[in-house]
Amino acid sequence: MRVVLISRILPAVIGYSAMLRELGHEPVALMCTRDRADRYGGLGDLLGGVPADLDVVCPASRERIAPLLRSFEPDLALCTGFPWKIPAEALAVPTHGIVNGHPSLLPRYRGANPVAWAIRNGEPEIGFTLHYMDAELDTGNVLAQVPIPLDDEQGWEDLEPKFGPVLGEIFPSVVEQVERGDPGTPQSEEGASYFSFFEPDYAWIDWKRPAVEIARQVRAWRFHSAATPHGALTELDGAKVRVLRVSLEPVEGREMRCGDGTLWIVETEPA
Repeated sequence: MRVVLISRILPAVIGYSAMLRELGHEPVALMCTRDRADRYGGLGDLLGGVPADLDVVCPASRERIAPLLRSFEPDLALCTGFPWKIPAEALAVPTHGIVNGHPSLLPRYRGANPVAWAIRNGEPEIGFTLHYMDAELDTGNVLAQVPIPLDDEQGWEDLEPKFGPVLGEIFPSVVEQVERGDPGTPQSEEGASYFSFFEPDYAWIDWKRPAVEIARQVRAWRFHSAATPHGALTELDGAKVRVLRVSLEPVEGREMRCGDGTLWIVETEPA
């Protein structure tokens, strides 16, 4: 199959390309966006690591996605980490549709920030789902999904290594399902949830809250899309800072009193 990759995440592009080639398929192009740098990194970081034999296209608008896809005559498109909602016209271009990789156990945690919300809500696990894309966000039929435990990851650099092995386990069978026209399993609306961006008030740390909730707040913001200004914010010595890492156990750092005890600030940056 001829496959177009749709992504802003370099590890996903490299991983999908390698797995497709191992299975005898041909990744032909990468579609990305020219948005400002966010958690995916800048466009230069992406282009510097993309396999040299992939054409790279950046649609100027959502309306340009379908015509650009048609030019590659794809049998399939694979999407992970793309910041735009793909219009129905574009979804219909590849012969076998577009398969999306979403970091949750759908139908739970639909939306742009599933990991951030899972951490905020104290979930013990997230997951990874490969599903067909349809006209709505994260509602298409499921091809495969697998749980991934949440430990004490402090950022994407800690969590991303968990995705590769999991995806490697389910990817070959998913590609086989797609090739034979398997429609996947419709998502149930029972237990479904959708979360968008964090509300502005959640950006600021309230030190009267329990320490464990503040620790989750700090971690959750590290996984949140940069489409909104980032927390977790506080004032230290008269300056506004963004708290990047805290500890519930005594460590070298700034000791802070919370609603039910003590928390230590380990790392900050100017905000």
